Amino acid sequence: MKQVTLVTGDGIGPEIAEATRRCIEATGAGIEWDVQPAGSEVMEAEGTPLPERTVASIEKSDATIKAPITTPVGTGFRSINVHLRQHFDLYACLRPCKSYKGVRSKYKDIDLIVVRENTEDLYAGIEFEKDSEAAVELIGWLNQHNTRQIRSDSGISIKPISVMGTERIVQFAFDYARKNGRKKVTSVHKANIMKYSDGLWLEVSREVAKRNPDIEFEDRIVDNMCMQLVQKPELYDVIVLPNLYGDILSDLCAGLVGGLGVAPGANIGARQAVFEATHGSAPKYKGQNKVNPTALILSGMLLLRYLDMGEEADRLERAVAAVVAEGKDVTYDMKPHRDDPTAVGTQEMADAIIARMT
Repeated sequence: MKQVTLVTGDGIGPEIAEATRRCIEATGAGIEWDVQPAGSEVMEAEGTPLPERTVASIEKSDATIKAPITTPVGTGFRSINVHLRQHFDLYACLRPCKSYKGVRSKYKDIDLIVVRENTEDLYAGIEFEKDSEAAVELIGWLNQHNTRQIRSDSGISIKPISVMGTERIVQFAFDYARKNGRKKVTSVHKANIMKYSDGLWLEVSREVAKRNPDIEFEDRIVDNMCMQLVQKPELYDVIVLPNLYGDILSDLCAGLVGGLGVAPGANIGARQAVFEATHGSAPKYKGQNKVNPTALILSGMLLLRYLDMGEEADRLERAVAAVVAEGKDVTYDMKPHRDDPTAVGTQEMADAIIARMT
């Protein structure tokens, strides 16, 4: 038996968490669940969006699957997703983007793996608020040491890129490629402009590539990479990126295969791993049994692979693919028309996936 923490989240989180749990259990995987809360609702009840008991459960589990959690824009608590990545050093964000028959898209036969560095770059959270004492002091120091002057009414974000952080994420990409029969790793950067941060990323990427000669390596400038993915995504395989670029391009790649509703995700460190859908908590749909559970269910598939339950993972993915391809027992967003009266609810789509495995 494997110990798995199920974080139910808020908004639509509890609904798709239940659908996912039932689908994972239907594979026959031996899992003992520890269900824990997080998000805005527990914040109201307990004064924290991430209780200590939830953190402790993640710490001791073999893996965690987490439903979406609301992050207020501009105010309130910082992202729980970011906090978990930093607290547990979940340095690798894995975002497979794969075409499934039956999902509407302008593209077909997409099969990309986005590997995003999770702990550094502009998302490290090192920020200085406009007019704060620290910001004024920092701007003064910077203006004394640079010919390019920063305006006094600026907010400041710091972009750290380290040798160690880059080395381990690029090696992760090569290891993933090798383990999963992939042929090429592409490192993405803006080294032509940011020579001491992205330049370091590129330098270290090339050094790691030399130690992995069995896998093809190339690099691309991030803006060109965006164009390349739109024009000829078939040329790419495993893509490794710093944090901010990885966030942006992983959503771009999800768009190639039909959107965030079918895009699973994983955040992996040396000791813990947290699997999650890449979409938000959609609080306006809370309790309506309406939303598409596919992304979190496919995240469950990634969880099973992480736990070395390959047969169970294959069983789950085949069942999801079959239900989506048939197009009968799917939620409204996966129908040709969103007002299609034959659309089913969240739990009913899970029922159909389970039926395909029995």
